Amino acid sequence: MEKLLRELEYRRVEEQTRRHFLKNMGFGLGALGLGSLLGGCNEPNATNHSAQEGAQKVPHFRPTAKRVIYIHMAGAPSQLELFDYKPELVKYDGVDCPAEFLEGKKFAFIQGVPKMLGPQGRFQQYGQSGAWMSDYVPYLQEVADELCFIKSMHTDQFNHAPAQLLMHTGGARLGRPSLGSWAAYGLGSENNNLPGFIVLTSGGKQPDAGKSIWGSGFLPSVYQGVQCRTGGDPVLYVSDPNGISRDLRKNTIEAINDINRQTYEQVQDPEILTRISQYEMAFRMQMSVPEVMDVSKEPQYIRDMYGVKAGEGSFAMNCLLARKLIENDVRFVQLFDWGWDGHGTSAADNVGGGLHEKCRQTDQPVAALLQDLKMRGLLEDTLVVWGGEFGRTPMQENRNGLVMPYMGRDHHLDAFTVWMAGGGVKPGYSHGETDELGYYGVKDRVHVHDLQATILHLMGFDHEKFTYPFQGRNFRLTDTEGKVIKPVIA
Repeated sequence: MEKLLRELEYRRVEEQTRRHFLKNMGFGLGALGLGSLLGGCNEPNATNHSAQEGAQKVPHFRPTAKRVIYIHMAGAPSQLELFDYKPELVKYDGVDCPAEFLEGKKFAFIQGVPKMLGPQGRFQQYGQSGAWMSDYVPYLQEVADELCFIKSMHTDQFNHAPAQLLMHTGGARLGRPSLGSWAAYGLGSENNNLPGFIVLTSGGKQPDAGKSIWGSGFLPSVYQGVQCRTGGDPVLYVSDPNGISRDLRKNTIEAINDINRQTYEQVQDPEILTRISQYEMAFRMQMSVPEVMDVSKEPQYIRDMYGVKAGEGSFAMNCLLARKLIENDVRFVQLFDWGWDGHGTSAADNVGGGLHEKCRQTDQPVAALLQDLKMRGLLEDTLVVWGGEFGRTPMQENRNGLVMPYMGRDHHLDAFTVWMAGGGVKPGYSHGETDELGYYGVKDRVHVHDLQATILHLMGFDHEKFTYPFQGRNFRLTDTEGKVIKPVIA
């Protein structure tokens, strides 16, 4: 009761402040403009959002991808060990790095003149498409003809957190909405009992950029990603507290939302509508989320196909859950798996055994996800994206001028590989090329903003017109850049 009385007094004093008076009591266009400035991030147009902000919406044109599963390998896997086969690099193994690879370049750790490092995987061609893939990914080899590779990716950032932010929010600094949030904002949800954007993590740690890479930024917070867990409550506090019945919790939420609606009528803050919507969504999720996140009813052969073990939270479990979530009409499912940073500082952190072990944990479930989606007729309109935040150098890392104890590669922004499948992309296709040593894109270079523009296009949006008003101008995911990669579209 004491807390409630303090809150009431705070609200009474707040309504007597000069800022509150000017924002809410002014008249005329000048007062409206002043109220907008004093409101900070609350744009005037944002007040048009209803409490049903997650309702299904209409894209600019007919999408080929109704849903997206984005698999991000946090830390950046080495393209040179997995998909970008460079036989010439074998010949240069152990040779001093050419001067032109170093002059005027910035690296995270390399200093002096490092040695070139040949690929550690054994490559062959697979499928009718003849895709080059290494022995690190034997399961993915079986679905080679479903994959659309982009081998000429490049980015502007060579450190993990800003590179992850750029990849997922279109900017290297905090505060911008994530790709999943844009998708939820643009398409809404087809399932009123589940969020439009759900996040699953594995690998033991969060991505370096933290939860900001699935945040809603300046979009209403109803569009932020909801992180689910594979152990305990799928979402924290989704269960009723001890001694609280479901009916009592329902009555409590209804009472809170009545107060929120009255407050909204007074102050017209759109975030209050978001709060109402989230309370109502949380209540509905109590029944729907535990059911969707329960894999015990999945046939044993499906669990075996993914490599799921009972009671174990893992990347394999997250892949199976991703299929269940999109099967229940969740628009955007984001999988983050930590531990792909192969510097060569330890047995786990290298492009030999360490990378091989990460592939052992993830290769089977990713291939199973593609096979499962196709078997159920979902791959056709579900876009699957796989990749990291940047690539790895063709040189062996020599941190502080010293060679690492294991085979490792430094961060590299000029060349890396991403692949997509389903959702309207061209299967069995490889776009772009890097030079003979895998250092730089020499054909059809693709920037991060180009990839984002293409994903939005597949979802039915013109990335240049898909905007949101914030701080006096219209913002978009691709900022002021980006072109759709038309050759990868089927």
